[in-house]
Amino acid sequence: MKTEGLLFDLDGVLYVEGRLVPGALEVMKAVVKKNIPFRYITNTSTKSLDSLQRQLEERGLPVPEGSVFSAISAAVQWLEHNGVRRILPLLAEDARRDFAGFEIDEDNPEVIVLGDIGDQWNYALLNRLFGLLIAGAKLVAVHRNRYWQTETSLQPDLGLFVAGLEYAADVEAVVVGKPARQFFQAACQGIGLEPTRVALVGDDIESDIGGAQQAGLQGILVHTGKYRAELVRRSGIRPDSEIDSVADLPELLAALFGRQG
Repeated sequence: MKTEGLLFDLDGVLYVEGRLVPGALEVMKAVVKKNIPFRYITNTSTKSLDSLQRQLEERGLPVPEGSVFSAISAAVQWLEHNGVRRILPLLAEDARRDFAGFEIDEDNPEVIVLGDIGDQWNYALLNRLFGLLIAGAKLVAVHRNRYWQTETSLQPDLGLFVAGLEYAADVEAVVVGKPARQFFQAACQGIGLEPTRVALVGDDIESDIGGAQQAGLQGILVHTGKYRAELVRRSGIRPDSEIDSVADLPELLAALFGRQG
């Protein structure tokens, strides 16, 4: 089936360590100029949607209205859809701004919203969350990435804590970001296309490529950011296409889907 739309992961694909990947700006300007339906998608849970949009604009990337869909956005949608009012948001301060419509309940939340909080993790916090979970609170994870790319190396990500809390409290987290099928489906719905008509460009073989393929999209793996050949081999996941960087995307689209670069 013909591919008509694109989803772009951000960190590791369009920029690495805060710097734009060479050619990324030109690719995104061409996507906008050719009116190709697209969304920027990200599991980033440290920034509000406004901050994320502003960050992209400051890097010079085109940001049409409604073009950013984040795991934070997906979490808010899930809470609203399920009629949740009382939450305990374990999130960076800026990201908490997007949850202003909910009551913060430190003692008896309906839902614990779990995101990236950096060095705030400790045993006392884990034990507190464990107690709330066995008392009946639900666990909503913004994502469950295994690892993330720092300036020097790969390091464990939120998935480490999600898995530990699930095991200890004998609960199953609702994951609203990548690789959740619903996340990709919602992003595709936002550009008005069925998942089978959309391709995802990502650097994470599991959360990006594997998750996208499970949702019916094609997965285009870039060799930047988190990419490690050994991790791809061990995953058992086979991307639909691979390119050295997002700068090579126009040529790939022309070859596969009849797009001109």
